Amino acid sequence: MSDVVLECEDLSRVYEDGDKSVTVLRGANLTLLAGEKIAVVGSSGSGKSTLLNLLGGLDRPSTGKVLMGGRDLSVLDEKTLCRVRNTQLGFVYQFHHLLPEFDARENVAMPLVIGGTARSEAWQTAEQILERVGMSHRLTHRPAQLSGGERQRVAIARALVARPDCVLLDEPTGNLDPHSAAQVLALIDELGQDSASFVVVTHDPAIAAHMNRTLELRDGILQALN
Repeated sequence: MSDVVLECEDLSRVYEDGDKSVTVLRGANLTLLAGEKIAVVGSSGSGKSTLLNLLGGLDRPSTGKVLMGGRDLSVLDEKTLCRVRNTQLGFVYQFHHLLPEFDARENVAMPLVIGGTARSEAWQTAEQILERVGMSHRLTHRPAQLSGGERQRVAIARALVARPDCVLLDEPTGNLDPHSAAQVLALIDELGQDSASFVVVTHDPAIAAHMNRTLELRDGILQALN
């Protein structure tokens, strides 16, 4: 675990609210190594999702920079940034954001199809990763036909299908029952044995306990807990 996958340096984010400036993140520093799993905890409104959006290139920092494979995301043009997000980063949101008109296999295959992979190959790869997350029996089911835990597993499969270097998860068990949450936790544990790295924003102590280390955001300041 010596290769640096993702890092941020003196990262800050300030939002303008009328004539007021609201500082959400203050000089955050983070280094994520290959195969490492990091939990980010903190109270609601502490800036956890803001940090995740900055790390994923979905938002631009006010100061500082985010480096993915040594490249500063803030200086990339939108086309290049989209390619980085599609191939090197995987995202799992609290509300999964699956496309309702597509079935599980199509949802998972979408990043590959967008990236130019032939549909037949994309579907085959999607089927393989869905089998790995225990969803091979639900390939042709649409999100409305799946339970909350099943939808979250499909979302994780979609995040992993392009074999990204880093997976960002925002409250992955926040809307799940205890059984489904335990399944997602076991899946993260299993997948953490691969080379992919994970940054998990969570309120769940069980999730944080399974990470290699935990960081806390408090008053916009990111600090190590262990």
